[in-house]
Amino acid sequence: MPGEASPVGVTGELLEGGAVTRAHASVVGVTALTIPPGLAILGGSTRLFGAGQLCILRGSSTMGFSATPGWDLRVLGYWQLRFNGVPVEVGARQQRLLAALALLHAQPRHVLAALLWPDSPEHQSAGNLRASVFRISHELPGLLSATDPLQMDTVVRVDLREVRALITEITLNATRSVSPDSIDLLQEANLLPGWYEEWVINQQDHLLNQRLDALETVARSYLAAGSFGRALSAARAAAVVDPLRESAQHLLVRCHLAEDNYASAVLVYRSYRTHLRRELGIAPSARFAQLLGLETATSDSRLLVRSLKN
Repeated sequence: MPGEASPVGVTGELLEGGAVTRAHASVVGVTALTIPPGLAILGGSTRLFGAGQLCILRGSSTMGFSATPGWDLRVLGYWQLRFNGVPVEVGARQQRLLAALALLHAQPRHVLAALLWPDSPEHQSAGNLRASVFRISHELPGLLSATDPLQMDTVVRVDLREVRALITEITLNATRSVSPDSIDLLQEANLLPGWYEEWVINQQDHLLNQRLDALETVARSYLAAGSFGRALSAARAAAVVDPLRESAQHLLVRCHLAEDNYASAVLVYRSYRTHLRRELGIAPSARFAQLLGLETATSDSRLLVRSLKN
């Protein structure tokens, strides 16, 4: 293992977690990166590059290993940017810009400026955007393709893309097999919870409906194929995502009935009816009650109990 450091502009080695890996660009060129915590540059001089310092790696066409920083952006569950698995601190303005590009893809600069600073004059919002782009480009190189329209670099891994790709696959091929992990992913993929800006809320609602449609599609597909256990898992996940959505509860009841679990089906109906009345002051549809062979008037719990005894 080399004990010497590499000056700026000299091809070096990446030190990650105590292991040294040769680091050359896959094509001739120059790659600049700001060294984050947990990463150091070793090479041919006496200086070690540490966290926060800028190092330039000169490319070499003779090596196949890429020195492009490994960026991961998380927007599901919470916002987090990581470089090679290490969390990176980012300012609030830069967070919002990166989130907008992750959610909305490439956007003209004037659109982003108006979106992110809607209450500011046009010249001020444009200046705010320029400052944010400058900071990201210089402090977090490799994240942005600083063109117009502005966009995230294609090498950046964004967790939202995985969910969107899964939803697209399910939509295009309703009969495909879906793993339990994929069901869990669709259930838990809450987009930027705690962010209340209008453009975020619109995307949250859109993704929520896409997730529900995908889960219900999977449940109906498995139900039709006779895979009642898998259908039940998908239907239950949809009901967790939106407890007030009748189509999800309806599917959940159908799954229980398919497994001859009438009591479980009625309990689901009764719980849903109570929740719906408490939250919205309304009752389930007559069609839902008819699925269980109940009259609409069976909203009275005593009649539901009596129906279980018949």
